[in-house]
Amino acid sequence: MERDSQPRMVKPESPKKPKCKLVGKDGNVFNLTAIAAKALKKIGQHKAAKEMATRVFHRTRSYDEALCIIMEYVDTS
Repeated sequence: MERDSQPRMVKPESPKKPKCKLVGKDGNVFNLTAIAAKALKKIGQHKAAKEMATRVFHRTRSYDEALCIIMEYVDTS
């Protein structure tokens, strides 16, 4: 049996985005961030939940920017 001369590169899987219904919820950015963080934590992505909250609360200047960040982490469809 021949071995490949080059090692195979395996792409790391990107973390799965949890489904998170935000439509119909209180639209306050703090509430939406908490809902999304809870969905992330439920599937064991505690670090992602903290990172998302930090980005939303410390690095955004508008509501739209905050929503875009939340949607990077959870599937809102």
